[in-house]
Amino acid sequence: MIFTNKDLKKLIVPLIMEQALAITVGMADTMMISSVGEAAVSGVSLVDMFNNLVIAVLAALATGGAVVASQFVGANKPEEACRSAKQLLWINALITVLVSLLVIIGHRFILNLFFGKIEEDVMRNAIVYLIISALSFPFLAVYNACAALFRSMGNSQITLKVSMLMNIINVGGNAICVFGLKMGVAGVAVPSLISRAVAGLCLYVLLRNPDYLIHLGRERFRFEWPVIRKILYIGIPSGIENGIFQLGRVIVVSIIAGFGTVQIAANGVANSLDSMGCIIGQGMNLAMITVIGQCVGAGDLAQVKYYTKKLLLITYAATAVMNSLILLFLHPILGLYGLGAEATELAYVLVMIHDGLAILLWPASFVLPNMLRACNDVKYTMTTAIFSMVTFRIGLSLVFGVHMGMGAVGVWIAMAVDWIFRVCCFAGRYLRGTWRKYCNL
Repeated sequence: MIFTNKDLKKLIVPLIMEQALAITVGMADTMMISSVGEAAVSGVSLVDMFNNLVIAVLAALATGGAVVASQFVGANKPEEACRSAKQLLWINALITVLVSLLVIIGHRFILNLFFGKIEEDVMRNAIVYLIISALSFPFLAVYNACAALFRSMGNSQITLKVSMLMNIINVGGNAICVFGLKMGVAGVAVPSLISRAVAGLCLYVLLRNPDYLIHLGRERFRFEWPVIRKILYIGIPSGIENGIFQLGRVIVVSIIAGFGTVQIAANGVANSLDSMGCIIGQGMNLAMITVIGQCVGAGDLAQVKYYTKKLLLITYAATAVMNSLILLFLHPILGLYGLGAEATELAYVLVMIHDGLAILLWPASFVLPNMLRACNDVKYTMTTAIFSMVTFRIGLSLVFGVHMGMGAVGVWIAMAVDWIFRVCCFAGRYLRGTWRKYCNL
């Protein structure tokens, strides 16, 4: 077998810890910026919606590189893996520098396009946060690309350690700049810029070590278009899918914003709890790319099927445990948020819908398609996910939430229909074996 149980544990546990760390630090950031004032909170939250879209697309490009590198590792072609690593870094960096320049030049146009007319105080804070965030995109791209390459080797311990360093700098810097130096919104943005620069540089330097299976050689760089086409073949459809998914989330949030303060607050709290329920699944998403990618590279159909089932079973078991614990202690957990009685009751219903159904649907809806991506079956996952998002998550949110007057509950029921459709499509695709022709198995 390509991966022993010990190998899987060494790969998966750091990935899960990394996801948990990211969510925890995100919560700490929100708490710190809330001390600056409502205009600052609003500016940061609006820009973060746009940032998440950009970051999702960058992560998808890194995923394309990870799939290609994993397949070369599985095929026992380390030289090709190293060449693909260098191509990934350069193409990722060039695209991101271009994106950053466009965002910095057109910052006000972007904010007006996405969020319309907003109060001047909020706009001023949003502009500061967006420009500094855009400066960090190239460093984040380098970090994402290098982290994806280390995971392709099955070495997620290094990415966890560097992620811990990045988040310590970020949280510590926030505390100093927000509370000590009173820098306002810049006090949150500047530490993020510094932490991403440090993390990207650390992983880049580490990846130059020739002792690693995948490393950056010292030979002169030149573009290798066949390798770049392979990376973009995976990365572009995944990027479009991730971008549309994030846009869909923005639209859904704007729909809920029309339901009033109580429903907005309940939705926000429910979202934060739901992300905790999916921490293990998010880690398994990354593991699936590495494991199945190496099996595809080795040309071993039996191991592709074996590890797909094994990773899905682990995800289902872990998701069931995590979400069951949240549901079991839901009343005392909601009590920590200090919401009013009506908002607390609605948040309870929303979490029950999400976490109850996540146990049955989330792994097949979100982890299984990464198996298909690792087998180069990317166009199907893209078209299915986009159709489902537009038709069910957005379309039915308008039908249930707005026209039928169900509010946030209707929006979350629409999300459940989206999940059911995705499971039917992705499970059907896997069982029919159509994906095999895309990876020559």
